[in-house]
Amino acid sequence: MLSWACKWRNFKRHNFAAEFLGCRHFEKLPKSKRYCRETIGSSILCSQNDPNLLSSLKLNDARIIYSVAAAMGHNQESHPESHLRVPAIVSALDRMELSAKFRGTEIIELDHFKPASVDDVASVHSKNYVAGLQKAMDQASQQGLIYIERTGPTYATASTYQESLVAAGAGLALVDSVVAAAESSHNPPVGFALIRPPGHHAIPKGPMGFCVFGNVAVAARHVQRVHGLKRVFIIDFDVHHGNGTNDAFYDDPDIFFLSTHQDGSYPGTGRVVEVGHGDGEGTTLNLPLPGGSGDIAMRTVFDEVIVPCAQRFKPDIILVSAGYDAHVLDPLASLQFTTGTYYSLAANIKQLAKDLCKGRCVFFLEGGYNLESLSHSVADSFRAFLGETSLAREFDNPAVLYEEPLTKVKQAIDKVKTIHSL
Repeated sequence: MLSWACKWRNFKRHNFAAEFLGCRHFEKLPKSKRYCRETIGSSILCSQNDPNLLSSLKLNDARIIYSVAAAMGHNQESHPESHLRVPAIVSALDRMELSAKFRGTEIIELDHFKPASVDDVASVHSKNYVAGLQKAMDQASQQGLIYIERTGPTYATASTYQESLVAAGAGLALVDSVVAAAESSHNPPVGFALIRPPGHHAIPKGPMGFCVFGNVAVAARHVQRVHGLKRVFIIDFDVHHGNGTNDAFYDDPDIFFLSTHQDGSYPGTGRVVEVGHGDGEGTTLNLPLPGGSGDIAMRTVFDEVIVPCAQRFKPDIILVSAGYDAHVLDPLASLQFTTGTYYSLAANIKQLAKDLCKGRCVFFLEGGYNLESLSHSVADSFRAFLGETSLAREFDNPAVLYEEPLTKVKQAIDKVKTIHSL
């Protein structure tokens, strides 16, 4: 924890502002309305997701559908979870012609969505926490910025509560659209929620580790409650353990949570022996990977752990906590994934969803704090969804990689396979 904190203090943010602000901007609207993105020359309307809208968006022709909630008002200067993260991704997608305006109906941006409701969030978090955060907004308005928990540098500004609801709502709208598309298409689009604040550390009783509301967890309950999809498989490949999602479903037999993360990293949870409790015993799988694990390790984990787990669980939908902070260039950890690693993960998870649950799959952005590696890796994930060739060789530098600790990786994989009878 000490080394992680030191890295956070020494983090230097790459300045992408000049790049993306020239072509679009992200604006905070009054509380009485909602938070929407605007592009130069046209405004994007925001309203409740309308089932009749799905046909007009031609979802059956789409390979990717994404939503954007940049939370520009939720920002602390020099904080690694920067307000520049989502704009850097959007700028890269535009530059590489992987966004909606370049791909017709092949890639669709869903901009008609409403914020999550208090009831949506309270399906995972305690009502006392949700109400308390809402009340804290007055304090944040007066002071400019407040810290809202003690276990990590999680802060709030005057817009944090509303923007966190918008982020969760962006994910729910994607889930609705992907589920609807799967009813009429054998190859529905993959959803990707480009949102912040992230969510997988937020525990049921409060925020933690940069995270405010558990976006993936809220979506999992929404899938069950609204769409009647009982069995939800959650893959979390963020470099840090998704302890909030872990805790939310620890005793739930119908939600399988699988997390790969760096051993010993923040927040210190996610031991291999944490497998669930009561009726949920066996539906939590934690695989801590030794520092230095990279592409070979993750490909092996996917083949030997993730695939057999998913096949045995037989999910109705796959949700993904997509953290890009395991990248070798990321400042907050010590794994050495590459852009190519994320391409493979995206392609393989899409295929897994197609094989097991009619292609129903939605990714949710979690970590990723080097803006260049983050934006390139998300863009290559989009290429994987499209079945296009990876451009990882243009971005990855093999010279920065070192030998993976494959003996330790094998020991970790064998241990989890034994515990879970894989």
